[in-house]
Amino acid sequence: MVTPSKTPITLTIAGSDSGGGAGIQADIKAISATGGYACSVITALTAQNTLGVSGIFAIPPEFVEQQLDAVFSDLDVKAVKIGMLSDTKIIAMVAKKLQQYQPKHLVIDPVMVATSGDLLLQQDAISTLKETLLPLADVITPNLPEAAALLGCTVPQTEAEMDALIEEMRQLNTKTILLKGGHLEQSETSTDLLITADDVYRFSTQRIQTHNTHGTGCTLSAAIASYLAQDHDLVTAVTHAKGYISHAISHADSLEIGSGHGPVHHFFAGHFDPTA
Repeated sequence: MVTPSKTPITLTIAGSDSGGGAGIQADIKAISATGGYACSVITALTAQNTLGVSGIFAIPPEFVEQQLDAVFSDLDVKAVKIGMLSDTKIIAMVAKKLQQYQPKHLVIDPVMVATSGDLLLQQDAISTLKETLLPLADVITPNLPEAAALLGCTVPQTEAEMDALIEEMRQLNTKTILLKGGHLEQSETSTDLLITADDVYRFSTQRIQTHNTHGTGCTLSAAIASYLAQDHDLVTAVTHAKGYISHAISHADSLEIGSGHGPVHHFFAGHFDPTA
């Protein structure tokens, strides 16, 4: 018996980043920093740091299911964020369990393309994702390479080409899409498009010059889910989450983590001082 909770609980379903900058670790930090309570279901373990990923160990689908049952049978989860799902079996099982438990909000960050440009999911898994999970989502948050993988097209290189994807994105069987333009590095601004059935909201910020951007996609989608769990409408949740990630990126260089692409600063707003 699930006891209703006034605490806004957000569940993240994703892979673990041993370097702490992305995946489950970034999600928990983002949800906590934006005022929510985070719980987690881990789909894969990665051996990685700021220099890259050196190994991936997929969690058996049966144990992912056991984690989901443990969380939903006790915690009053208001929102779910989904990140890395490693194969077709896990995607189908997660979709089945979400239909069983019916969380109020679902945010999907379709992690499908590595920084190198390599596909992380095979085509059959992408098809399963589109058929079973995307229709359940309140919003999906693909970057441009991920949008291209979903649509089977080339990756946009300009804002005009990004705009040209709007109608195609609307053909995906999902309610709303936040199309992220961060990969258009030649642009002075970073523009994301929130695409609904009959409108487009543009979120433009000045591009921040830093190489410490590891985990930005995970952090943004987790923050959106956290704000939805706090009963904000979707446009407001995205607006707040965009403000949060912009500050987290702008403060990233104040951290000194690793020798590669470091993480954003999830707790830029300050820390508890036990001596105060």
